Amino acid sequence: MIYLQLFYEFFKTGLFSVGGGLATLPFLYDMSDRTGWFSYDQLADMIAISESTPGAIGINMATYAGNLTAGAFGGIVATVGLVTPAIILIIIIGRFLTKFRNNFYVESVFYGLRPASTALIAAAGFSVVWMDLFDVSSLIDAGDWLGFINWKSLILAIFLFFIMRHRLFKNLHPVIFIALSALVGIVFQFAG
Repeated sequence: MIYLQLFYEFFKTGLFSVGGGLATLPFLYDMSDRTGWFSYDQLADMIAISESTPGAIGINMATYAGNLTAGAFGGIVATVGLVTPAIILIIIIGRFLTKFRNNFYVESVFYGLRPASTALIAAAGFSVVWMDLFDVSSLIDAGDWLGFINWKSLILAIFLFFIMRHRLFKNLHPVIFIALSALVGIVFQFAG
């Protein structure tokens, strides 16, 4: 039963998450709330792992969530569920798109989908930043609002943003920044 439910949930996610992997995040938050299969902290781990491993982010996250929920076969089922709508839609659209590409209505649909996918990705990015900068466990003990902010994460994010934008480091491979972030994370954990 869990496999059928996994397939169904990720099929819906794949069907409606227009815009790629990060557009699946609102659906995963909703899935977490409704099913309890994974927590928001585990979702943050999924994002980090999916971003740092090869492959499409949405597929990596589906595999991770399915594996977390129902083991290796659950990961396969969730991944197949996520990609099935895309395969079906590509086959259907591929047959008709060349014929109707210059159609006013088809152009209008694509014109409307672009900002929708941008908004979904922006909302997901904001959720990730919000979750990372604010440590929920510290909300109870904090005496003032400054205690809510995870300053180490904020400083690391700002530092990495500026160093990645600097012309000396702009051509470095992203793996170097991922490794640097992991190293700094280890140092921060031991220091704090």
